[in-house]
Amino acid sequence: MERFVIIGAGAAGITAARTLRDFRPEDIITVLSIDEHVHSRCMLHKFLGHERTIQGLNFVEEGFFEKNDIYHIPCQSVTRIDTAAKLVYYGDNYNTPYDKLLIATGSGFFIPPIPHFREAPNVFGFRDLSDALQIDAAFAKGKRVFIVGSGLVGLDAASALCHRGAEVTIAEMAPRVMPLQTDDYAASVYQKVFEDQGCRFLLGIGAADAVVDSEGNITEVILSTGEHVPCDFIIMAAGVRPRIQLALSSGIAAERAITVDDHLRTSAPDVFAAGDCTGLSGVWPDAMAQGKAAAENMAGIDTVYEKPYPFKNTSNFFGVTMLSVGRLDLTEGADILVHKTPTEYKKAIVKDGRLTGYLSLGDISNHGLYLYLIKNGVDLTGKLDRLFRLSFADFYGINEQNGEYAYPS
Repeated sequence: MERFVIIGAGAAGITAARTLRDFRPEDIITVLSIDEHVHSRCMLHKFLGHERTIQGLNFVEEGFFEKNDIYHIPCQSVTRIDTAAKLVYYGDNYNTPYDKLLIATGSGFFIPPIPHFREAPNVFGFRDLSDALQIDAAFAKGKRVFIVGSGLVGLDAASALCHRGAEVTIAEMAPRVMPLQTDDYAASVYQKVFEDQGCRFLLGIGAADAVVDSEGNITEVILSTGEHVPCDFIIMAAGVRPRIQLALSSGIAAERAITVDDHLRTSAPDVFAAGDCTGLSGVWPDAMAQGKAAAENMAGIDTVYEKPYPFKNTSNFFGVTMLSVGRLDLTEGADILVHKTPTEYKKAIVKDGRLTGYLSLGDISNHGLYLYLIKNGVDLTGKLDRLFRLSFADFYGINEQNGEYAYPS
């Protein structure tokens, strides 16, 4: 009987636990997590906006751990891993042994070195349920919120708090909102719908300093322009960092993220990693795929993890839906194709006959095709004039030997 330990109960950790139980029905599986409740990070804004309860964030069935005979140790931070003795230490020097270990610690918010920001008690991230609970408590005391960063996390928090009547100011160093996912037009559409909800955007402007009260709370953010913006609390959404401290302190190789091979093995024997902490992708389905692949390898099933699609994200704010996949910024030497109607906006970046970036605002129902085209580098020669009207049928071919349809290689 083997002992499997998983650190983290997010998409990667829970998927790994489920997969291990499928392949190893008799072995011991233990999951340690910092939060009390299993929750979807993607749904935190629904909790912050009071549209869902904590129970409504759960992405596993009720009684998941009990039904699958999995030991869950909640509300515990893992302090170190003894890879020689194969022990995981947590809490007040408790430990649990393992034969195979998965690190799925995710990623955390980053606070740049702005004066007072790293010390102030009213500066929060928005990555975990514990963050959302802190923000919810802060909002009960004051409704003026200053958000640093206008990416998906920042706009998630802004949309939730706007729903509750907050006075929201969003500062973004880039010249447009959602700079990694949009172009100028798509960004302008999203900016307007947020402004219609009462948000104020400060684009191309950063926070340079702060005014604090006697308890160290930031009461005003001083912008790079010199303007003072009063606030009750701050949400940092300007970037995330894979959580690698545990790996580093345990002698496991990591640089910007935990180093893994194509089987998601780390540098330590019988220790694997999956999810955001690997830096391979920050997207929920990809974290699940990594958790599954890592668990299969832990169970002795040789599985090569196939790297995910290039950068991709979907969003839906105030009824405006968007898909962004690939690289929209690599336009040098590329053909840029645009389709625009009163209800839709689509943009494609094509280089050497192959799609490298795709943006769709409005109808994203056919997005799987464009993910496929980018990932597989499909040659679009002769099809560019109808790129936005393509379907999978345009890429099916007949296998002459058996008559079956097959995708092109």
